[in-house]
Amino acid sequence: MSLKAKIYRPAKNAMQSGRGKSKKWRLDFNPASARSSDPLMGWTSSSDMSSQVSLTFDDKESAIAYCEQYGIAYNVFEPKERKLNIKAYADNFSYTRVRG
Repeated sequence: MSLKAKIYRPAKNAMQSGRGKSKKWRLDFNPASARSSDPLMGWTSSSDMSSQVSLTFDDKESAIAYCEQYGIAYNVFEPKERKLNIKAYADNFSYTRVRG
């Protein structure tokens, strides 16, 4: 069985106002088998334990080095950088504001 991994830097969730914990890189293993549904309770389960493992690294190069050391195939997903939108409260009442 060959493992495949996804290396990415997670975005902040909707409940965060700051950028904390979004500077680290994460390695998640792709599921090797499909999930199955329990007919009685409706819970989903999987026999693949590697999909439950998530590793955190300080930088992308460390995550790539880990994959290459253990022979894990990987895909790197670069984060989209957000553009900085600095705006003052007074801009809401500016004459040059586009309304519409």
